[in-house]
Amino acid sequence: MEVTCEVVGEATETVTVGSEATYGDLIERLGYSMHEATVLVDGTPVPEDAPVETDRVRVLRLIKGGRWG
Repeated sequence: MEVTCEVVGEATETVTVGSEATYGDLIERLGYSMHEATVLVDGTPVPEDAPVETDRVRVLRLIKGGRWG
C-alpha cells in the first residue's frame, strides 16, 4: 500500500508499507521516532499500534531541533 504522508510544515512523501503495517511503522519509515511525531487521520491523532487503513495522512512533529539561549 502506498501512503502519502504530509509532514506538517515540511514536505510530502509517499511511503510504501505492507498490509500489516501500523502507524508507528509509518513514522519510522519517515525517519522519526514515535516520541517525536504523531500521525493524524482526518485531523485526529491515531494510536501508533493501529493498522494503517488510509492512503493519506498528516504527520505532526512534536519535537523539532532548536537552540537554547
